[in-house]
Amino acid sequence: MTLADIARAYGATRAALDPREQEADVFRRVTGGLRAASQQEGAARVRAVADNRRLWLAVESALADPANRLPPTVRAGLISLGRAVQREMELGDPDLAFLIEVNDQVAAGLTGRG
Repeated sequence: MTLADIARAYGATRAALDPREQEADVFRRVTGGLRAASQQEGAARVRAVADNRRLWLAVESALADPANRLPPTVRAGLISLGRAVQREMELGDPDLAFLIEVNDQVAAGLTGRG
């Protein structure tokens, strides 16, 4: 089995997951980066926060889409949460524990484990 075969098999497995589970998986991966970065300084920390910023910008964009089928109150609440996360990330030294906790809660909510 080649590396390309493994990559295809992994992609097929991911595609078979429920969309909410896929979304939760993205949150878990980004949160793993934040956890690792909480023990480091410098570039690793900056990258983890940047990855989290991209995630939350994508979330906000998806929530603002008129075709989004979530109830308006849920969308508004998540947008508000995302903006709080964005404000935290704009600080010179963001509270990674806060960012990790928020991401963990969102991932749990997506999978019904919250």
